[in-house]
Amino acid sequence: MNNNLPLPTLDGDVLDCDVLVIGSGAGGLSAAVTAAFHGLKVIVVEKSSVCGGATSWSGGWAWAPGNPLAKAEGVNEDKETFRTYLREVLGDDYQAGKVDAFLEAAPHMVGFFHNRTSVQFVPGRKINDIYGNLSGAGKGNRSVGPKPVNARTIKPSLRAKMRHQLYETSFLGMGIMAGPDLSKFLSASQGNPKGIFHAGWRFGFHLLDLLLHRRNMQLVNGTALTGRLMKSADDLGVDIRVSTPATALLSDDNGKVTGAVVRGPEGGLQINASRGVVLATGGFPHDVRRRKELFPKTPTGLEHWTLAPAETTGDGINLAQSVGARFKTAVKSPAAWCPVSLVPYRNGRTGVFPHIMDRAKPGSIGVRSDGKRFVNEANGYYDYIEALLAATPEGETVESWQIADSRFVRRFPLGMAKPLPVPLFPYLRSGYLTKGRTIEELAAKCGIDPTELSRTVVRFNANARDGVDPDFGRGGTAFNRYGGDPTNQPNPSLGPIEKGPFYAVRVVPGSFGTFAGVDTDGSGRALNNDGGPIDGLYVAGNDQANVMGGHYPAGGINLGPALTFGYIAGRHLAGVDNYEDDGTHANAEVVL
Repeated sequence: MNNNLPLPTLDGDVLDCDVLVIGSGAGGLSAAVTAAFHGLKVIVVEKSSVCGGATSWSGGWAWAPGNPLAKAEGVNEDKETFRTYLREVLGDDYQAGKVDAFLEAAPHMVGFFHNRTSVQFVPGRKINDIYGNLSGAGKGNRSVGPKPVNARTIKPSLRAKMRHQLYETSFLGMGIMAGPDLSKFLSASQGNPKGIFHAGWRFGFHLLDLLLHRRNMQLVNGTALTGRLMKSADDLGVDIRVSTPATALLSDDNGKVTGAVVRGPEGGLQINASRGVVLATGGFPHDVRRRKELFPKTPTGLEHWTLAPAETTGDGINLAQSVGARFKTAVKSPAAWCPVSLVPYRNGRTGVFPHIMDRAKPGSIGVRSDGKRFVNEANGYYDYIEALLAATPEGETVESWQIADSRFVRRFPLGMAKPLPVPLFPYLRSGYLTKGRTIEELAAKCGIDPTELSRTVVRFNANARDGVDPDFGRGGTAFNRYGGDPTNQPNPSLGPIEKGPFYAVRVVPGSFGTFAGVDTDGSGRALNNDGGPIDGLYVAGNDQANVMGGHYPAGGINLGPALTFGYIAGRHLAGVDNYEDDGTHANAEVVL
């Protein structure tokens, strides 16, 4: 063994396997399932007491252009179209080799999991790429999401290792899937009988599940993806161990990574991995030191609120660096920004809510303390925070307020505050929402310039009634309009803010995870400081430097590459070259 770090004292056993996966999010489980499918003995170790990482708390959608579900719906796009769009968005950060590896493997990844494992996908028919005005932008069917699954189909011992739905993005612990499911819930708040029936039976079954099983059993979004991946891994004999952090990598005299030392509930354990190790620990969103160094306008590292679990402290990156891997920080953005609001609870806990869908609804705007808008609110969550960071002068707190009127808050969510029939008073009582009888009163309570906010609202309202936004172009792309309300005309994303009382929620910088990470090649192998691959060491998920160069061209560009490069790593570890061995050749059929 040849390590740069001293090895911990072993007080346990030695285990042998072919592949050791450190981390259990989408990237790690994808690698584990793929390698096990091809006959390798795989062990997964997870630092937390539950599996899934940030994947379980995500929307579960994966950007995988050219996937077989799209082709089954008659959508056949050429890879050059995808390259064109990515070149437009990524600019100088376009990495031809890694992008081509991703675009080549992503359709096969979807076909493999959908046809050969318990992972089932649904097509993202109406999910548009964010920058619809650019060449090559997609208007749907480039993304796939996990098909909902009832947790009763997963054995209890495995369920016990699954991370629950993030409470803030649930309704009393019940997940709601983006798309038709969410649309029906929103229509229920507007009195639609079909929506009321749908919401009623969904919530009724949820209450029954809580009574019988003490947990949500209707898995959707990220929990469905994690659950399906874990079941697939278990079906293939993968050994999944929780509460077992890795503390050191092992390597031989030639520098090949041959395993790791881990610490489980019974003590230290050496795991030898004859083929290699996959690092997929979720990046470093909770590493305050690295946040301070790399995140803009984050002077102490504490001015950032991530949606990732607390265990994501950069362990995989530290392990990789201990054997000479290169940590790549030369990316457009070090993190996958997301606007979040802070939810105070009576027990003293502070929840973090991601503002994903409310910003595009008609009748709301985002402003800074100067009372001015700074962004097209209906663009991607990444764009919102990028613009907020740029608009905030050095030394000032990076914050904004999402402003809405009384009609909006009874029809749509405003942050975590739910529409009818859920009352608003708990959110007002806790201080999460601020209320004012007039725009000026609301501004004064929030510390916003009241005169400027009034001017901003008057100008926005006049243009919104005409369905235009000359200041920021909101509602000008298919992505913007899809996020709005189709019943609102002439523009689904634009509506006046005019019916008092008025409401505001404070929004601060957050993220889904990190983009800076370990540099890798197209096979997912970690690269050393000279640019050569480190034998036996692979990286997937947010431990890997982002293939999009720190940009956010579409929703699902965290999970799409995580699943794909995990799949690539698993195949490479198994020595598999032909996609026919996965049953994922170009003409493979899928069942929708």
